[in-house]
Amino acid sequence: MSVQERKERERASRERLIVATARELAEQQGWDAVTTRRLAERIEYSQPVLYSHFRGKREIIGAVALEGAAEMAAALRAAASEADDPLRAAASDADGWRARVAALAHAYLEFAERNPAVYDALFQLDGGLAFAQEDTPEPLKDAFAALLETLGEVAGEGVHPALFTELFWSALHGLATLTRAGRLLPEGAEQRLDLLVERLAVL
Repeated sequence: MSVQERKERERASRERLIVATARELAEQQGWDAVTTRRLAERIEYSQPVLYSHFRGKREIIGAVALEGAAEMAAALRAAASEADDPLRAAASDADGWRARVAALAHAYLEFAERNPAVYDALFQLDGGLAFAQEDTPEPLKDAFAALLETLGEVAGEGVHPALFTELFWSALHGLATLTRAGRLLPEGAEQRLDLLVERLAVL
């Protein structure tokens, strides 16, 4: 390994450590607790070293968001695929598609519940990332694509698949944020999800 390759590997390793530490601290204590000083102390590097990777907290939030988007996309695809397996023989059947949509919705809400700080980095905080633009980073596009792959199939006749996916995603986001804020009674969670799937995923 050349000196340059070793330096690049060390740099990539430091960057992963910074992102992982920021994410861990945010999940434990909230994003207000994430400062460059605290991160530098935790990773045992100086603040100038940290700033050589990220210009500030905003870019760190963006890096956590991109990592979270990739994880969310994988979780959504895994849930839809798992729901599809026993129904493969009837993949075009309405009940089969509803099962996939329900699995997708559950996976989305579970991701938001398990990773609140990451979810905030994705959808609540300013990480300097462009959404719904030409220059939107690939992990964000892929997370939306993971929703579209299933939801686009149940959009209904004459409905643009991407617009339907945006609407369904908005409903899931509302459920995730309102539930976490304690604005919705927890005992109604399953019924709300069932209603969302039954009323919107119409074939």
